[in-house]
Amino acid sequence: MTYPPPPGPDGTYPPPPDPPIQAYQPPPPNPQQYGYDYPAPQIQGYGVPPTPGYDYGNSGSPYSQQEGYPYAPARPTEGLAIASLVVSCAGVAGLCLWSIGGLLGIVGAILGHVARSRIRTTGAGGAGLALAGIIVGWVVTAIAVLGIAVFVIFLVRDSGSTY
Repeated sequence: MTYPPPPGPDGTYPPPPDPPIQAYQPPPPNPQQYGYDYPAPQIQGYGVPPTPGYDYGNSGSPYSQQEGYPYAPARPTEGLAIASLVVSCAGVAGLCLWSIGGLLGIVGAILGHVARSRIRTTGAGGAGLALAGIIVGWVVTAIAVLGIAVFVIFLVRDSGSTY
Protein backbone atom coordinates (compact mmCIF):
# COMPACT_ATOMS: atom_id res chain seq x y z
CA MET A 1 0.00 0.00 0.00
CA THR A 2 1.30 3.38 -0.89
CA TYR A 3 1.17 6.36 1.28
CA PRO A 4 -0.78 8.56 0.83
CA PRO A 5 -3.40 6.32 -0.72
CA PRO A 6 -4.56 7.29 -4.16
CA PRO A 7 -7.77 9.32 -4.37
CA GLY A 8 -11.02 7.56 -4.99
CA PRO A 9 -13.12 7.96 -8.20
CA ASP A 10 -14.94 10.97 -6.70
CA GLY A 11 -11.67 12.71 -5.83
CA THR A 12 -11.76 12.20 -2.04
CA TYR A 13 -9.26 10.35 -0.03
CA PRO A 14 -10.40 7.35 2.07
CA PRO A 15 -9.92 7.55 5.85
CA PRO A 16 -6.64 6.17 7.12
CA PRO A 17 -6.72 2.62 8.45
CA ASP A 18 -6.93 2.07 12.20
CA PRO A 19 -3.60 1.49 13.91
CA PRO A 20 -2.95 -2.08 15.02
CA ILE A 21 -4.19 -2.78 18.55
CA GLN A 22 -1.40 -3.50 20.99
CA ALA A 23 -1.91 -5.74 24.02
CA TYR A 24 -2.06 -3.88 27.33
CA GLN A 25 1.31 -3.54 28.94
CA PRO A 26 1.22 -2.14 32.50
CA PRO A 27 3.74 0.55 33.32
CA PRO A 28 6.94 -0.61 35.00
CA PRO A 29 6.55 -0.51 38.81
CA ASN A 30 8.29 2.10 40.87
CA PRO A 31 10.44 0.44 43.60
CA GLN A 32 9.67 3.26 46.04
CA GLN A 33 5.93 2.53 45.67
CA TYR A 34 6.27 -0.63 47.73
CA GLY A 35 8.25 0.95 50.56
CA TYR A 36 11.53 -0.89 50.08
CA ASP A 37 14.68 -0.31 48.11
CA TYR A 38 15.11 -3.65 46.31
CA PRO A 39 13.41 -4.09 42.95
CA ALA A 40 9.69 -4.72 42.83
CA PRO A 41 8.39 -8.10 41.66
CA GLN A 42 8.30 -8.46 37.90
CA ILE A 43 4.89 -8.45 36.28
CA GLN A 44 4.38 -11.29 33.84
CA GLY A 45 1.52 -11.62 31.41
CA TYR A 46 -1.85 -9.97 31.77
CA GLY A 47 -2.29 -10.32 35.52
CA VAL A 48 -2.59 -7.89 38.34
CA PRO A 49 0.75 -7.29 40.06
CA PRO A 50 1.10 -9.35 43.22
CA THR A 51 0.48 -7.40 46.38
CA PRO A 52 3.52 -7.06 48.58
CA GLY A 53 3.44 -8.72 51.98
CA TYR A 54 2.93 -6.72 55.12
CA ASP A 55 6.08 -4.79 55.78
CA TYR A 56 6.43 -4.88 59.57
CA GLY A 57 10.10 -3.98 59.67
CA ASN A 58 10.15 -0.75 57.69
CA SER A 59 9.85 2.29 59.94
CA GLY A 60 7.84 4.16 57.31
CA SER A 61 5.28 1.40 56.99
CA PRO A 62 1.87 1.80 58.66
CA TYR A 63 2.36 -1.73 60.02
CA SER A 64 5.68 -1.04 61.73
CA GLN A 65 5.90 -1.71 65.43
CA GLN A 66 5.99 1.40 67.54
CA GLU A 67 8.75 1.92 70.04
CA GLY A 68 7.60 1.77 73.64
CA TYR A 69 3.98 1.75 74.75
CA PRO A 70 1.40 3.76 72.83
CA TYR A 71 -0.48 4.56 76.05
CA ALA A 72 0.64 5.33 79.55
CA PRO A 73 0.17 2.41 81.96
CA ALA A 74 -2.91 2.68 84.14
CA ARG A 75 -2.54 3.81 87.72
CA PRO A 76 -3.26 1.17 90.35
CA THR A 77 -6.66 1.46 92.02
CA GLU A 78 -6.77 2.08 95.76
CA GLY A 79 -8.10 -1.03 97.49
CA LEU A 80 -9.92 0.94 100.20
CA ALA A 81 -11.95 2.72 97.51
CA ILE A 82 -13.21 -0.61 96.20
CA ALA A 83 -13.90 -1.82 99.74
CA SER A 84 -15.79 1.39 100.51
CA LEU A 85 -18.16 0.92 97.59
CA VAL A 86 -18.66 -2.79 98.26
CA VAL A 87 -19.44 -2.29 101.97
CA SER A 88 -21.75 0.63 101.23
CA CYS A 89 -23.66 -1.42 98.65
CA ALA A 90 -23.90 -4.29 101.12
CA GLY A 91 -25.43 -1.74 103.51
CA VAL A 92 -28.26 -1.22 101.02
CA ALA A 93 -29.14 -4.91 101.30
CA GLY A 94 -28.67 -4.73 105.06
CA LEU A 95 -31.44 -2.13 105.41
CA CYS A 96 -33.94 -4.99 105.31
CA LEU A 97 -32.30 -6.63 108.35
CA TRP A 98 -33.45 -4.34 111.18
CA SER A 99 -31.36 -1.41 109.90
CA ILE A 100 -28.05 -3.24 110.19
CA GLY A 101 -27.32 -1.58 106.86
CA GLY A 102 -26.90 1.70 108.75
CA LEU A 103 -23.81 0.32 110.45
CA LEU A 104 -22.45 -0.95 107.15
CA GLY A 105 -23.19 2.46 105.60
CA ILE A 106 -21.13 4.21 108.29
CA VAL A 107 -18.24 1.78 107.78
CA GLY A 108 -18.41 2.25 104.00
CA ALA A 109 -18.47 6.04 104.27
CA ILE A 110 -15.48 6.06 106.64
CA LEU A 111 -13.54 3.74 104.35
CA GLY A 112 -14.34 6.11 101.48
CA HIS A 113 -13.00 9.14 103.37
CA VAL A 114 -9.79 7.27 104.26
CA ALA A 115 -9.42 6.09 100.65
CA ARG A 116 -9.83 9.63 99.27
CA SER A 117 -7.13 10.98 101.57
CA ARG A 118 -4.77 8.15 100.57
CA ILE A 119 -5.52 8.77 96.88
CA ARG A 120 -4.63 12.45 97.25
CA THR A 121 -1.25 11.59 98.80
CA THR A 122 -0.25 8.63 96.60
CA GLY A 123 -1.86 9.62 93.30
CA ALA A 124 -3.45 6.18 92.85
CA GLY A 125 -6.69 5.69 90.95
CA GLY A 126 -10.16 5.07 92.37
CA ALA A 127 -11.26 8.53 93.48
CA GLY A 128 -14.66 8.02 91.85
CA LEU A 129 -15.13 4.68 93.59
CA ALA A 130 -14.30 6.24 96.94
CA LEU A 131 -16.70 9.14 96.32
CA ALA A 132 -19.48 6.72 95.35
CA GLY A 133 -18.79 4.71 98.52
CA ILE A 134 -19.05 7.86 100.62
CA ILE A 135 -22.31 8.98 99.03
CA VAL A 136 -23.98 5.56 99.16
CA GLY A 137 -22.74 4.98 102.72
CA TRP A 138 -24.14 8.22 104.10
CA VAL A 139 -27.43 7.83 102.22
CA VAL A 140 -27.86 4.30 103.59
CA THR A 141 -27.03 5.57 107.08
CA ALA A 142 -29.61 8.37 106.78
CA ILE A 143 -32.27 5.92 105.60
CA ALA A 144 -31.44 3.57 108.49
CA VAL A 145 -31.66 6.41 111.04
CA LEU A 146 -35.03 7.49 109.61
CA GLY A 147 -36.23 3.89 109.70
CA ILE A 148 -35.21 3.50 113.34
CA ALA A 149 -36.84 6.84 114.24
CA VAL A 150 -40.12 5.82 112.57
CA PHE A 151 -40.00 2.44 114.33
CA VAL A 152 -39.42 4.08 117.74
CA ILE A 153 -42.23 6.61 117.15
CA PHE A 154 -44.68 3.83 116.28
CA LEU A 155 -43.54 1.85 119.32
CA VAL A 156 -44.03 4.81 121.68
CA ARG A 157 -47.44 5.74 120.26
CA ASP A 158 -48.62 2.15 120.36
CA SER A 159 -47.48 1.52 123.95
CA GLY A 160 -49.42 4.56 125.24
CA SER A 161 -52.77 3.47 123.83
CA THR A 162 -55.10 1.11 125.71
CA TYR A 163 -57.36 -1.44 124.12
